[in-house]
Amino acid sequence: MKNLIIAACLTAAGTMAVAEESTYYTFDGSFGDATFSVENAIIGQGLVIDYVSHTGEMLNRTGEDVGSDIVLFTEADIFVFCSASLSREVMEADPMNIAHCPYGIFVAERDGEVMIGYRNYPEGEMQKVQSLLDEIVQDALGG
Repeated sequence: MKNLIIAACLTAAGTMAVAEESTYYTFDGSFGDATFSVENAIIGQGLVIDYVSHTGEMLNRTGEDVGSDIVLFTEADIFVFCSASLSREVMEADPMNIAHCPYGIFVAERDGEVMIGYRNYPEGEMQKVQSLLDEIVQDALGG
């Protein structure tokens, strides 16, 4: 695994792991249930999903084309969305925070484990976005 896991703990919602660049939790259920929960949690925040990237399908479809027979994920989707009010707030603090927009939450299944997570953001104003992402994920986990 490319990222070094630097912290892990057991939460009521599931196992959480923090890697250098992402935070993810294990989901107690199927990939389909996890994607349904994430979609509902995002919409429940009053946000609109701009796009769902079917990254797992792409990786599985193109592996042979790039000379690899490694299956990275059984399935993997990334939900891409934005928050107009929060994006404005963090970009008014620093217009270069545009580099972090839009936001994404991933659902992936690997070796029978379903994970829900998001990329970690830098200290400062972007921690407000990371808090929103964690709130959405916790809702999806049933927490």
